[in-house]
Amino acid sequence: MTVTNCGRELSFDTTPSSVVGLMPSQTELLIRLGAGDSIVGQAQTEVSALPDDIADEAADIPVLSADAPPAREDLLAVTPDFVASPTEYEFTAEQGFASIEQLNENGAQAYVATGGCADRRNTAQVTDVLTDIADLGAILGVPDAAEELTQDVEERLAAVEDAIGDSARPTVAQVYVEGDSLSAIGAGIEADIIETAGGDNVFDPDAPEFADFFAAQINPEEIISRAPEAIVFGVSGAEHEERTREYLRGTFPDVPAVEDDLLIAVPASDLYPGALGNVDAVETIAQRLYPDAP
Repeated sequence: MTVTNCGRELSFDTTPSSVVGLMPSQTELLIRLGAGDSIVGQAQTEVSALPDDIADEAADIPVLSADAPPAREDLLAVTPDFVASPTEYEFTAEQGFASIEQLNENGAQAYVATGGCADRRNTAQVTDVLTDIADLGAILGVPDAAEELTQDVEERLAAVEDAIGDSARPTVAQVYVEGDSLSAIGAGIEADIIETAGGDNVFDPDAPEFADFFAAQINPEEIISRAPEAIVFGVSGAEHEERTREYLRGTFPDVPAVEDDLLIAVPASDLYPGALGNVDAVETIAQRLYPDAP
């Protein structure tokens, strides 16, 4: 069977038997599709924890890296025949990672989440994960599991859409704060999560600053002038969340989102392409934007 991924044709004569997930989000997807017994390595495990209901299934899977993609030698050492990744960055040879070509030379094929393909990154959508589920289901020979997971995702997204209905959309700014550095998120899967959750993004994905990348560093005045009713921000843990809240409250005391305490933290791992967590993020944001929705 053949699958087209990031403009490349991936052909499989047999079902992959030694699989690696290069991010917990990909490892989760592989496990939920029933491929747990085939996983020979998991990577970037400290970026986020696996959900409690599947954590035990991953307990004995070798860890190839903690907070960055695995080194080329470490990935090739487990002799995978299939590698799933959230973005193309994980295959950057200049960073010391195994390139897709190097994997091919060693008998492995690589699959990048649809929303993480370079030509798709700025226009990715939450529903891209459905393409990943279908593709991985076909590649791994588990179409029934893929269909069941697809139905679950579709039903959850439909429930959010029904709950929002024709309600007026609150304005939302999505930011990332690291120290004193403030970045706006204006495009990509992150922006589509806001739209799907019923928010009206105050940043335009077609603006020049987002032409080449989904995020752009900004001055605080950009937030103040747009006066969002809610602020969504990605966090890497409880400490980062608290630091970000303190920064937002101290920097934007008169912005409606701060005055009304509508500051919505989302795990950064739920914002990666190809993650079932994209749906979690949609639900989390929608529940805060529409607290009275059925």
